[in-house]
Amino acid sequence: MVALSLKICVCQCNLVKTMQFEPSTAVYDACRIIRERVPEAQTGQASDYGLFLSDEDLRKGIWLESGRTLDYYMLRNGDIIEYKKKQRPLKIKMLDGAVKTIMVDDSKTVGELLVTICSRIGITNYEEYSLIQEVMEEKKEDGTGTLKKDRTLLRDERKMEKLKAKLHTDDDLNWLDHSRTFREQGVEETETLLLRRKFFYSDQNVDSRDPVQLNLLYVQARDDILNGSHPVSFDKACEFAGIQAQIQFGPHIEHKHKPGFLDLKEFLPKEYIKQRGNEKKIFQDHKNCGEMTEIEAKVKYVKLARSLRTYGVSFFLVKEKMKSKNKLVPRLLGITKESVMRVEEKTKDVVQEWPLTTVKRWAASPKSFTLDFGEYQESYYSVQTTEGEQISQLIAGYIDIILKKKQSKDRFGLEGDEESTMLEESVSPKKSTILQQQFNRVGRVEHGSVALPGVIRSGSIGAESLSMGTMPSAQQQVIMGQMHRGHMPPLSSAQQALMGTINTSMQAVQQAQADLGEVDNLPPLGQDMASKVWIQNKVDESKHEIHSQVDAITAGTASVVNLTAGDPTDTDYTAVGCAITTISSNLTEMSKGVKLLAALIEDDTGGSNDLMGAARNLAGAVSDLLKAVEPASGEPRQTVLSAAGSIGQASGDLLLQIGENESDERFQVREVLMILAKAVANAAAMMVLKAKNVAQVADDTVLQNRVIAAATQCALSTSQLVACAKVVSPTISSPVCQEQLIEAGKLVDRSVEGCVQACLSATVDGEMLKQVSGVGVSSAASVVGQALGDLLEHVCHYASHGEPIGRYDQATDTIMTVTESIFSSMGDAGEMVRQARVLAQATSDLVNAMRSDAEVEVDVDNSKKLLAAAKLLADATARMVEAAKGAAAYPENEDQQQRLREAAEGLRVATNAAAQNAIKKKLINRLENAAKQAAAAATQTIAASQNAATSNKNTAAHQQLVQSCKAMADHIPRLVQGVRGSQAQPEDLTTQLALITTSQNFLQPGSKMVTSAKSSVPTVMDQAAAMQLGQCAKNLATSLAELRTVAQKAHEACGPMEIHSALTAVQTLKTELQDAKMAAIDMQLKPLPGESMEQCARDLGSTSKSVGSSMAQLLTCAAQGNEHYTGLAARETAQALKTLAQAARGVAASTTNPQVAASMLDSACDVMEGSAMLIHEAKQALVSPGDAESQQRLAQVAKSVSHSLNNCVNCLPGQKDVDMALRSIGEASKKLLGETLPPSTRSFQEAQSELNQTAADLNQSAGDVVHASRGSSTQLADASGKFSEDFDEFLDAGIEMAGKDEQIQVIGNLKNISMASSKLLLAAKSLSVDPGAANAKNLLAAAARAVTESINQLITLATQQAPGQKECDNALRELEAVKGMLANPNEPVSNLSYFHCIESVMENSKVLGESMAGISQNCKTGDVPAFGGCVGLASKALCGLTEAAGQASYLVGVSDPNSQAGHQGLVDAIQFARANQAIQMACQNLVDPDSSPSQVLSSATIVAKHTSALCNACRLASSKTANPTAKRHFVQSAKEVANSTANLVKTIKALDGDFSQENRNTCLVATAPLIEAVENLTAFASNPEFASSPAQISNEGSAAQEPILQSARSMLDSSTHLLKTARSLVINPKDPPTWSVLAGHSRTVSDSIKGLITAIRDKAPGQRECDYSIDNINRCIRNIEQASLAAVSQNLASRDDISLEVMIVNETLHVTQLAGYFEPLIRASVGVASKLQDHQQQMTFLDQTKTLAESALQMIYAAKEGGGNPKVWNNMGDRAKISCHNIFLIYVSI
Repeated sequence: MVALSLKICVCQCNLVKTMQFEPSTAVYDACRIIRERVPEAQTGQASDYGLFLSDEDLRKGIWLESGRTLDYYMLRNGDIIEYKKKQRPLKIKMLDGAVKTIMVDDSKTVGELLVTICSRIGITNYEEYSLIQEVMEEKKEDGTGTLKKDRTLLRDERKMEKLKAKLHTDDDLNWLDHSRTFREQGVEETETLLLRRKFFYSDQNVDSRDPVQLNLLYVQARDDILNGSHPVSFDKACEFAGIQAQIQFGPHIEHKHKPGFLDLKEFLPKEYIKQRGNEKKIFQDHKNCGEMTEIEAKVKYVKLARSLRTYGVSFFLVKEKMKSKNKLVPRLLGITKESVMRVEEKTKDVVQEWPLTTVKRWAASPKSFTLDFGEYQESYYSVQTTEGEQISQLIAGYIDIILKKKQSKDRFGLEGDEESTMLEESVSPKKSTILQQQFNRVGRVEHGSVALPGVIRSGSIGAESLSMGTMPSAQQQVIMGQMHRGHMPPLSSAQQALMGTINTSMQAVQQAQADLGEVDNLPPLGQDMASKVWIQNKVDESKHEIHSQVDAITAGTASVVNLTAGDPTDTDYTAVGCAITTISSNLTEMSKGVKLLAALIEDDTGGSNDLMGAARNLAGAVSDLLKAVEPASGEPRQTVLSAAGSIGQASGDLLLQIGENESDERFQVREVLMILAKAVANAAAMMVLKAKNVAQVADDTVLQNRVIAAATQCALSTSQLVACAKVVSPTISSPVCQEQLIEAGKLVDRSVEGCVQACLSATVDGEMLKQVSGVGVSSAASVVGQALGDLLEHVCHYASHGEPIGRYDQATDTIMTVTESIFSSMGDAGEMVRQARVLAQATSDLVNAMRSDAEVEVDVDNSKKLLAAAKLLADATARMVEAAKGAAAYPENEDQQQRLREAAEGLRVATNAAAQNAIKKKLINRLENAAKQAAAAATQTIAASQNAATSNKNTAAHQQLVQSCKAMADHIPRLVQGVRGSQAQPEDLTTQLALITTSQNFLQPGSKMVTSAKSSVPTVMDQAAAMQLGQCAKNLATSLAELRTVAQKAHEACGPMEIHSALTAVQTLKTELQDAKMAAIDMQLKPLPGESMEQCARDLGSTSKSVGSSMAQLLTCAAQGNEHYTGLAARETAQALKTLAQAARGVAASTTNPQVAASMLDSACDVMEGSAMLIHEAKQALVSPGDAESQQRLAQVAKSVSHSLNNCVNCLPGQKDVDMALRSIGEASKKLLGETLPPSTRSFQEAQSELNQTAADLNQSAGDVVHASRGSSTQLADASGKFSEDFDEFLDAGIEMAGKDEQIQVIGNLKNISMASSKLLLAAKSLSVDPGAANAKNLLAAAARAVTESINQLITLATQQAPGQKECDNALRELEAVKGMLANPNEPVSNLSYFHCIESVMENSKVLGESMAGISQNCKTGDVPAFGGCVGLASKALCGLTEAAGQASYLVGVSDPNSQAGHQGLVDAIQFARANQAIQMACQNLVDPDSSPSQVLSSATIVAKHTSALCNACRLASSKTANPTAKRHFVQSAKEVANSTANLVKTIKALDGDFSQENRNTCLVATAPLIEAVENLTAFASNPEFASSPAQISNEGSAAQEPILQSARSMLDSSTHLLKTARSLVINPKDPPTWSVLAGHSRTVSDSIKGLITAIRDKAPGQRECDYSIDNINRCIRNIEQASLAAVSQNLASRDDISLEVMIVNETLHVTQLAGYFEPLIRASVGVASKLQDHQQQMTFLDQTKTLAESALQMIYAAKEGGGNPKVWNNMGDRAKISCHNIFLIYVSI
């Protein structure tokens, strides 16, 4: 071994000598050798000297340990080692000021030296003491910790510094670290260290027997009391000072110890120095000490100090977060031997205390300190401090002392028995056994009942004979060669998740197999045209859905094959789970379509059985694949590939059965695909053979193995490519299948490249390579590459959807592309000229092709057209060439470039004109393919949405997704029908336009579903389902973008065909209805599956409004002469008529009355015939827009259609009865128009009694009509008939009463009642026709209340009853009318917000209480007028309470998370209807001869007000809508209303000046255009497209409503009884039993209102959600704190199941919503932090995430406290805004 040469420096004589040592020499032996060889080193004791390795930094120098060898310290030749004395003097300062010098060993740590120091001083419990290095003032100024930041020091940090100095905390005590030496901590020999007690553990045992520690305790306690560390009262301070005087001065001497003797600064805290009488009280306490010795006084002082609550507590000034606020406040953190406590910084009162035994762990960082209390507290306790390390050392020190004391006790056994036996085990080494691990085939649990009849089965070794009196031998079975599952290695979390996905998918597959046992049962279908069309459409839809689902299954299978190809440790199991989820979900949906298709197709040849069998085979193949890809299955790779191939074969068979794979072209494509795939495999096999030859001659084993591995991988990837091709070949038309095949090709390409590189690296001998591999490996690789290129080219060619259409296709495409390049190259003349050359060549080719076609064209006209188009194109080309020459000659001239651009535009136009047919055919073909892909993508998205439903935790997002899926499900069949129609009739313009229209209509619901799906992805907990949903949404978005582009281009190319197409469609509908009529006559008309009378009636009613609105648009556009908008309106009219015809046929097929069926079909035929005439007239009107005769014919036809439409609606069951009731009311009301009334034949009392009775009956009938309108048509017919009869009787009674008194006013009131009754029946009729109409139910309730109010007015006017009776009867009728508000909580009752409802309840309850007291009081006093006023106020208050309760219950219902929120429409149809009604009534008053001037002016004001509101509403609607036709119609309607109003105002001014008959007639004429314009606008605004969609209240929401509704109903019932009792009591106030009953009803009303108020407050919307969100975010904060604690300890485990990029994407996605997304956000944040390498970055990232969560928590607290109350929100708004701002800033920083 080489000797080590070192320079030894003997410090005491400054001598340096070079000496050689063996590296293995111990340091002790080296010192001995030095003393032996160097005489100067032989002074003193050898044990006092040692070797010191110095450094430039004195702190880094180290003493060599005696037991270590020299090579341990990695010494090098020439290193200088000092031989010097280890002892050094140390000055120790005591708290009493005494300084002691002690010799210590400089090589020992502080902890080791404390033993020596304390023993020298006389302290036994050295572990409780420590040394403090006193910092000089200038050093303090230079570095006051992290809080000293010069000008950047924040104001609150300055306050903390001052507060810290004031409180005298332990923060500033510079305790030395016990684990390091003095030298390492920079303690110089000249420094003096302060000895001080650090741990107050055994100080209770210090008394007079230990004077040294007693003195130290006394001094330390005295100083802490004087500087304020221990807050004491004045009396206590004086008592301490008296004892201190006893210690310092001895016993009290009267003449000596007087006021003025003491320096109070040394005896009292500064706050008590100036207090009067302080010194006198001190001496009094001094005197009380008597003859106590100094030791006894110190014992008393220390004992008294121990009684202080702050004694033994080490305080640290920290910052903690305020509860419920994102704000840090100062707090004292105290540490004792028993606990950790939070202490008020000002008073030092203990706020909270945790026993030290509950501290599970703690962590300190540079800026924070965190405590974990385990099970004793839910959350961590974290504070902000720079002294975290000191706090940590203090806690650790206390725990070490506790453990040390405990160990010393345990040393004598559990019970202190020192003779207890010690046990020792000796473990000897044994021979190891190697166990080979094997995998079992794992089965699944089969569900079944265990309650089975007893069965005797034979054992595993067969049946045995039973003998009496003997025991049979044991039956056992030995299994060899297998291993229990429990001995397998555990699956990773990702594999476990995949196993869960596979198990769920397997259950779905098994369910699908069970469902495929039988076909669907369809009801009997008719043979009319509509039935046949329905069957064909359903067949087409089913085939499309099955095809798209098979596409997804094969694509998912190919994805599984590709994803599981590599090393299992590198497999993306989430993506595999997504693919498996796609397969299972599509298989489930496919089984439904197969069952329906099997029921629809004819089964003469057993086709349905073959179809079901093929579907079952596919399900079985999927089941085999799922078993093969299980992570624990251990199946070889070939099993997976074989199962995948079976899926491909079964998919092809299934498509063959549904007739989707029969064309020769598809068969040829499939065959060529497999041939090309096998060619790739053959080429790869040849390459593998050559690569193995190279491996045989390779010299290096490593390189040889590398070549073999690369060749094996190449073979596997090619076999995988063949399997993938086999899987996707039946569905290669699907883009997702093409992507999977291309991905498999990329894997082959990479493996081939790897094989080539491995072979080339194995040898550099080219001749050897050529000799071994023939033509060489590289050429073999090129063969594989060529075969692979052919395969991918074949796929891409098929993906481009076939060959070019016509001879002009390529040239036309080039011209279009190049002209776009010229447009985009403006400013670059050189590029524009280059593109112009390409353009000239393309146009030349196109001109030559057209001329050659013209020469061979037989038709002379076509030949001339081709030549003319070629000449036009040639001329445009010549102009473009000239412009290009100019641009080339003057490249800087912008005018020349502009000329070239214009010439290119002209050439583009000429090309379009010349090749229009070719372009159109190509665009339609592209549109068909784009529509197919969009429909397939939408189908996949719906399936993914259904699969993700179970794991979606956000109810609102799920409901929104469900609604968008329902809307999309309605449009997919239409799009499929459009594609089928276009393919069946490729030359038919009508089918092309239908495809374009359905494609455009498909875009909006498709975009909504994409948005809903993307917003739902973060809330889906199942990662595989979420990934599937996200991928499907992405594919759908891509398909929609392509569909939007192609549909727009196809629409431009096909030109305006809407009117012709609409006319053809309406005529076809008429033919279908006539065919349905013939089938109805033959009793063969059957309803289609899913149709019912109620549903068809509702569809007919709602569609009638759509038809009327569309026709209004058509009339307006035709009158303006705008062909484009007229075409759009005609198209919308035809679509609405199609729905109307289907509904009419459904009603006719569902009714059992042949007469109703015939009437319905006849009326519908009339509508179609009139509509066809209307569209035809509109087309004619476009020719001459200003022709008055044409406009008149158009208006007449429109009126005829409107009449037919009304007749169609009136054919619905129940409608005729309502019409009969309306006519009956109208006929009866004619009695009021006579100049004289029939003479009265009854007395006044009889007439009055009859009027009251008929009024009650009519009011009751009105309520029955309201109730029946929500029921069946029969109920409505009966109720309306009864209402008309009661109205007749009431009217007769009213006329009888009019003959008695007040004839004019009574007749006027009867007219109002007649009008209100007609409106009630009209509202009931409207609601029964269209129950889903916006606010229809509330309008009906309002109409019923109007009837009640009109009746009350008449009763009040015409009757003379006993005192108070009229008021009570009126109130009872009003209460009866408002009960309907509580029967319909599914629609808003008013515009009140929830807190306005509460305010309304409070105000009305106060009014009701006062009114009830007034009713009682006035009954006693007999003040009838006051009684009537109180009854009226009580009635109004009760109505207000009912209205508020109904609105509040509605808001509670819709705010439930399971309810579906409504959406505001484009216009408020109610506003338009009310305005129409008000304007009509005002116009009637204007032309009424009896109207006074004031009434005329009031009517004019009403007209102006409502017409202005209508114009504003039209303006807003036109700015909001994206429908150009609607936008134009709203603008035009507003102009018509405004002009009509202006004309009417002029006539009103003339009438106001002269109320002559002529002016009235002029005014009458002027009102007609206004009424017509308003009616047309109202009809247009009633289009369901513009209407609001009402909220759908869930069952949970209805249950939440019930407490409010129950309280409100109880209030109304008890109030009704109260009013009835009061009505009898006011007549007979001396009846005691009645008073008792009244008191009981009053209590019931009061209790009901209290219950109502409580229910409304308890059910306030959002409170429950806020509480849930608060709990959720608090839980997330705890998770972050736990991760922070792990990060501080550097134990944050990295997440290996997901990549950093995916987690960052997840985090960005999850933060888009608040509480519901915080859990995944926190998971993603912790995952990101675990991936970060830098510890400080981890802490910073987690701290920011925690702050983000806390800011969100504060915002939710503010939202909860505000809770929608605008008054509270004004105060809480700032907090919420600040929290939102903080969230934004923190998220940006993250």
